[in-house]
Amino acid sequence: MATDIVIPSDLWDEDEECVITSWLVDDGGSVEQGALIAEIMTAKVQYEITAPATGTVSIKEEADAVVAKGAVIGSIA
Repeated sequence: MATDIVIPSDLWDEDEECVITSWLVDDGGSVEQGALIAEIMTAKVQYEITAPATGTVSIKEEADAVVAKGAVIGSIA
């Protein structure tokens, strides 16, 4: 079963959206749980997204995409 990669909704209060500035892993790449996999940027702060599980990454939203809090940007199977 796949585990969703989700933009956390509890990291910031002001902005409802953020930009995926970069993926640190390729689509189809393997990751270990807790590894850094993406960077996102709000209007003021850059955050790092870690892998919620071990497995193969499937990217749903590319770099430079504007996404909302709580959005699913990929999955790990």
